[in-house]
Amino acid sequence: MPLQIDILKPQANAELEKLVMKKLISIRPDPVDGFEDLLKIFRQRVKNSPIKLSEITKEVETVRAKRYAGKKK
Repeated sequence: MPLQIDILKPQANAELEKLVMKKLISIRPDPVDGFEDLLKIFRQRVKNSPIKLSEITKEVETVRAKRYAGKKK
């Protein structure tokens, strides 16, 4: 039965390690779903080459033009 436990005080780590040594519990790292890694990559790219407002505006206008091109009569 897997559980997630939030440790509020560092002293609890020592107690958990004692339970591990007695083979009463096991501790394994939380599996990462990749989202956090993806955010790190995006944030790093922004720091290295920030997007200009003019580039964002141009992209928005292009998308809007394509979206509404078929609706005009």
